[in-house]
Amino acid sequence: MAQPDRKLFENLSGKGKAIGVLTSGGDAQGMNAAVRAVVRMGIYVQAKVYFIYEGYQGMVDGGDNIEEVSWESVSSILQVGGTVIGSARCKAFRTREGRLQAAYNLVQRGITNLCVIGGDGSLTGANLFREEWSGLLDELMQNGKIEAEATREYAHLNIVGMVGSIDNDFCGTDMTIGTDSALHRIIEVVDAIMTTAQSHQRTFVLEVMGRHCGYLALVSALACGADWVFIPEYPPEEGWEDMMCNKLSENRARKKRLNIIIVSEGAIDCHNKAITSDMVKDLVVKRLGFDTRVTILGHVQRGGTPSAFDRILASRMGVDCVLALLEATPETPACVVSLCGNQAVRLPLMECVQMTQEVQKAMDERRFDDAVRLRGRSFENNLNTYKLLSHKKNVADLPKSNFTVAVLNVGAPAAGMNAAVRSAVRVGITEGHKMLAVNDGFEGFAKGQIKDIKWGDVGGWTGQGGSLLGTKRTLPAKYFDKIAEQIRTHKINALLVIGGFEAYLGLMEMVEGRGKYDEFCIPMVMVPATVSNNVPGSDFSIGADTALNTITDTCDRIKQSASGTKRRVFIIETMGGYCGYLANMGGLAAGADAAYIFEESFDIRELQANVEHLTEKMKTSIQRGLVLRPRLFIDQPPIQTTPRLLRNENSNENYTTDFIYQLYSEEGRGVFDCRKNVLGHMQQGGAPSPFDRNFGTKISAKAVQWISKKLKETYRKGRVFANTDDSVCLLGMRRRNLLFQPVTQLKDETDFKHRIPKEQWWLKMRPLMKILAKYKTSYDISDAGKLEHVNMCRRKDETGPI
Repeated sequence: MAQPDRKLFENLSGKGKAIGVLTSGGDAQGMNAAVRAVVRMGIYVQAKVYFIYEGYQGMVDGGDNIEEVSWESVSSILQVGGTVIGSARCKAFRTREGRLQAAYNLVQRGITNLCVIGGDGSLTGANLFREEWSGLLDELMQNGKIEAEATREYAHLNIVGMVGSIDNDFCGTDMTIGTDSALHRIIEVVDAIMTTAQSHQRTFVLEVMGRHCGYLALVSALACGADWVFIPEYPPEEGWEDMMCNKLSENRARKKRLNIIIVSEGAIDCHNKAITSDMVKDLVVKRLGFDTRVTILGHVQRGGTPSAFDRILASRMGVDCVLALLEATPETPACVVSLCGNQAVRLPLMECVQMTQEVQKAMDERRFDDAVRLRGRSFENNLNTYKLLSHKKNVADLPKSNFTVAVLNVGAPAAGMNAAVRSAVRVGITEGHKMLAVNDGFEGFAKGQIKDIKWGDVGGWTGQGGSLLGTKRTLPAKYFDKIAEQIRTHKINALLVIGGFEAYLGLMEMVEGRGKYDEFCIPMVMVPATVSNNVPGSDFSIGADTALNTITDTCDRIKQSASGTKRRVFIIETMGGYCGYLANMGGLAAGADAAYIFEESFDIRELQANVEHLTEKMKTSIQRGLVLRPRLFIDQPPIQTTPRLLRNENSNENYTTDFIYQLYSEEGRGVFDCRKNVLGHMQQGGAPSPFDRNFGTKISAKAVQWISKKLKETYRKGRVFANTDDSVCLLGMRRRNLLFQPVTQLKDETDFKHRIPKEQWWLKMRPLMKILAKYKTSYDISDAGKLEHVNMCRRKDETGPI
């Protein structure tokens, strides 16, 4: 039964409305996904949608630059970088005469709703255009160019913006469209450079984009473990030359064969003087004599296909942009659709622009602490985490905690696990703890596969996939005696478990074992890491983004192979077990026609309807189809756990991937043919994405800081004793906040039989994929339509970049 406050978008109609969409300023990967979403959502709600080619220049020039588009107009652009409708600088639009001509061109086509995708300059221009609109129409009427009736009919212009900028330099949103893709380009280059630098014992200085914002440089440095980073918001202090050279020299003395220094193109010193990549190179050569090279990445950061994150972000924002335009009234201020944590929000455009300008003003006035704060909590936490992990303190300067913390991986490997371990080890050492690494999960724990792990032991781990510690799915219950013995032997005071559903079950078993084993009465925390993203208590898990990008890249190649063979449907099998996250979000990112998942039941009638839908599609210019489905682990052995925690029953699914493939092949005979692809374990492999490196690094650092706090709270009479529910927690991202949640409280949120949360946030995204694939469906927009203020949007905690 629907909730009383549930709001469906079917109540909104775009009939009789015209929406214009334009891209302006610098291009960014993901802009085409946003354009596609605006066009298809606009047409879906029966509005007319127009391309405005070449940004504001096309609006001023009019003519063929403003063109009504159809559903098929945006086919096959999802995976294309840049912007297919063009972007251009426009001096004419900065004048009133230019804006007057632009208003005339829009009125001629009845366009009174504009979706502007660009940076702060483009959005500021749109707001000025909106403020002048009624005056411009009055002037056009006085000049005899439009009738009085047109002035009344088109009296108000609605503006909604989306920020497309690889620099992530717009205040009010955690991530702008294109930023994640730019990070992919940078990290690909860094990973490639590291191999040649290591071979020749070289130092590489990389210059990345960011004239006024150091986000790309900062997050890249965090994601690759760079030795030094220069950004405009946080210039180095006096004497930085000596400090940097000393650090590089110390690293070489510890047998590190390479050094990476990342420089933002807008980097400055504390006197606002530029720091260039060539200056840094010359300094290293002169002081240390190291073989040093400079690599300027330039516009390669804007190029290439958009990442899965950017496609999903742009699609979500594009749909919400249309909804915001439909709901707008003459009193509604121009707004921008933003991302706050894992939630789309609408913010007053000029509030965001004003705060963005305040950042530059703070830097000009050398108020750098204010500049970092104004950038937002995501930027601030990135910077604090980088400082914590990159600079090793002298032993004499470290606190002495006398506590021992063990780190282990449990479950299947997930890209980003190693970044999480590196972060945990270094933060733990900084906190004064003795850090232990446990190999091969709980099974290795029982066998005593435990060793000290030092700061330098985890160097270079951020970019490596899999699990360098080794990981197994085995649960701890049958090893309780031996694990308790190892805790006593090694004097372990706390546990950090990085893993998936087995890690979650394992901690629950450890809680159950506290009644018999006092050794388990220690603080324990879990960081979710699984490609399936099926752990209760967290919207995201380490590794899921990398797997999603693997699926998206594979689908792109499959679609490309189909371009020469018309009328073909591909059935793609993803990982995920009973969790449809990868299939659903992969389908949204790849532009799939359907995604069959366990969470949403379907029958033979729906399958038949999908076949008929694809049959109709083959009659258009889009003569290919894509269907995703997760593999169900119906042959998985029962999970070893205590009876009260889980009762395992094997599934008896009838609609298997083979069945769907055979059905499509038979029903599509003579219209289209089918191919089947099973992606398999390649989704678990490969180098972790920037998102997973950053997410793993920051969430693990926060977990260790929580452990330090709990150790102090539970240390009594010479020992640690923690037996309360809140001493065993899962750290997860929930909407806007990063929360520590007792695992015992998450039991009620868990479907143990199918190893998934009972409620999953991404199911609300499922209608988006259907709408963009031209299916009729309902879409709950209860969370949308609430205009917030920038300060209200700032949440207490975050993980960034999300």
